[in-house]
Amino acid sequence: MIKTDILIIGAGPTGLFAVFEAGLLKLKCHIIDALPQPGGQLAEIYPKKPIYDIPGFPDVLAGDLVDNLMKQIESFEPGFTLGERADTIEKLEDGSFVVTTNKGTKHQAPVVAIAGGLGSFEPRKPPIDNIDDYEEKGVNYFIKDPEIYRGKRVVIAGGGDSALDWSIFLADVAAEVTLVHRRNEFRGALDSVEKVQELKKLGKINLLTPAEVVGLHGSDKLETLSVTHNGELISLETDYFIPLFGLSPKLGPIANWGLEIEKNAIKVNNALDYETNIPGIFAIGDVNTYPGKLKLILCGFHEATLMCQSAYRIVNPGKKYVLKYTTVSGVDGFDGSRKEAPKAVIKTIE
Repeated sequence: MIKTDILIIGAGPTGLFAVFEAGLLKLKCHIIDALPQPGGQLAEIYPKKPIYDIPGFPDVLAGDLVDNLMKQIESFEPGFTLGERADTIEKLEDGSFVVTTNKGTKHQAPVVAIAGGLGSFEPRKPPIDNIDDYEEKGVNYFIKDPEIYRGKRVVIAGGGDSALDWSIFLADVAAEVTLVHRRNEFRGALDSVEKVQELKKLGKINLLTPAEVVGLHGSDKLETLSVTHNGELISLETDYFIPLFGLSPKLGPIANWGLEIEKNAIKVNNALDYETNIPGIFAIGDVNTYPGKLKLILCGFHEATLMCQSAYRIVNPGKKYVLKYTTVSGVDGFDGSRKEAPKAVIKTIE
C-alpha cells in the first residue's frame, strides 16, 4: 500500500504544479497516470508545440514546460505510479481513501485530487470511409515532432486553435502548407487567424475555405486528397494529411466514483477550493467544470494552489500556517535543511 498526503490522479501540468504547491506546505504527493511518462497531453500529443499564455514565457514548447515543472518539484520527491489507470476508490472509516489501479496497485491518502485533464481521449476523425487505411501512412492526428514534416507537403484540416497554430508553425518547416476549413470563419484566437491571413498573403500558407477533405488516395501511402472547395471537387497532392478536430474526452472509471458529472466533466465548488460533492476529493484543471470555467493551463495552476490550502487543513486539522512571499529567505530550504533559501516560494508552518 502506497501512503501519501495527497493522491493526484493525472500527471499533466496541473497535477505537477499541485505537487509544488503541496510541497511548500510540507505535504507529500503521489501521482497516478495511465501514460508511461509525466506531462499528460503536453508530452504525449504535442511536445513540440509552442504555448503562448504561460506567464513569464513569451512562448515555451509544451515538452519544455513539462521539463521545467518536473525540475520545479524535484526537491519535493513526489512518487509516481505511471502506466496504470486509477480504477476504483474506497472510503475508509478514518475518512481516507484507497485508490486501486487497473494493475492492482493500491494507494491511500486523506485527500484525492483529480487532475486528469480531458481524461482518456481519442481524436475526432473526419467522416472519410478509408481514413483508417492511411493512419501512420500519411494521416496523423497529432503532431509530436514537427521535424517529420520538414520539406514535405502538408494539408491541415480544422478551424480551431490547434489547426491555426500548427499551420503557422509549419509554414517555416514544411515545403508547402495548406489549411482546409469547412467555414470561412475560424473558432481560434483572433491573433492566430490574422497571422494565417498574413501568411496567406505572403504565399506561405494555402488557405481553402469553405472546403472539406472528402477522399484519400494512394497505393502504399497517402498521395492525393479529394477536396470540395466552393462547390467544386479538386485534387491535392500531399505527403501528410493532419485533421485537427480536437479530442473526444472520456472520464473512464472515474465516472463511476459517485462524483457529480456534467457534460463529461466533474462539477466542483469554485467559490472556495474546487472540492467535488464528495468531501476530500477535489478536481482541478480541464477535468472540472463550474460557471465561467476556462480550460487553460493557467487556470489549472490557480485551482491547484487553492486546492492545496484546503488539503493542508484536512491533513493537519487544527493547525495553522503562515503564508510568506516568494522572496522570503533564511528559512528551511526545499530539501528540509536549515539554509539560505533560493528565490522561491516559502511557506512556514506553525
